Amino acid sequence: MRVITALWFRHVTLFMRNRVQLILIVIMPFFYLYLLSTIFQSVSISNPVHYVLAGIVIIVVFQTSLNISTSTIEDIVSGFMKEVLVSPVKRIQIAFGQILASTTIATLQGMIILFVGFFIGMRYSSIITPFAVIGLMIFVGLVFSAFGLFLATVVKSSQTFQVVSVAVTIPITFLCGVYVPLNLLPDGLQSIALLNPMTYAAAFFRALCLEKLSLPTDVLIDEQLAFQIGHFVITPQISLVIVLLFGLLFLFLSTAIFSKVDFTRMNRTSSNKDIFQQ
Repeated sequence: MRVITALWFRHVTLFMRNRVQLILIVIMPFFYLYLLSTIFQSVSISNPVHYVLAGIVIIVVFQTSLNISTSTIEDIVSGFMKEVLVSPVKRIQIAFGQILASTTIATLQGMIILFVGFFIGMRYSSIITPFAVIGLMIFVGLVFSAFGLFLATVVKSSQTFQVVSVAVTIPITFLCGVYVPLNLLPDGLQSIALLNPMTYAAAFFRALCLEKLSLPTDVLIDEQLAFQIGHFVITPQISLVIVLLFGLLFLFLSTAIFSKVDFTRMNRTSSNKDIFQQ
């Protein structure tokens, strides 16, 4: 338990000490808010400012949890993680420490944005909603922290990992309906977006954050909070189940692979060799 706490405390402390990052967390989302709210007005979204803000919050949680979790590779090649790995602790504890740290930082960033959003009119009619929103941010952070740790342990080269990380993050980010309304995408990309777990995470988070879970199904579909595939409708509740199954899968895979992978093969100077060894 001390190993989990130590890893968690290390990452959170580094985050809190980075003042430039804290300032950018507040500024950048509202730049995107101004830019994107006009786009979502064109697709008949009610209250597009709050709609876009909710989407930005959950995408920040996703990106942060993924980035912090995948920083495991940097910890390994820098020598920090190797010292932890040779200590008499179970690797699964190290894995959980990394996942919890990235989840905490991602949730803190989301809470900061929501707090600032309060001053532009983001309000809740129920006292339960803010706690449910924070709980969902923690849940999404756990899901994609596990996914990020899985990527970090599968890719053996830090240079190769940078390419893989971008190749994975960009499609997930831009094909989830946060930055571009899904109904403005070509049909082929709309189909791909329905395979994206962040599509469902964003839809449920928006429905919860905007307190629209009880709206009729046709209204949810119009506002892209539910998705119709043939005669079947993926409601926000089903979206949550999809994200849960995705998270359980990668939580199992990440911890299982992290417990067995040979980290001695990871270094900065032998990236080409590592690529041929994979």
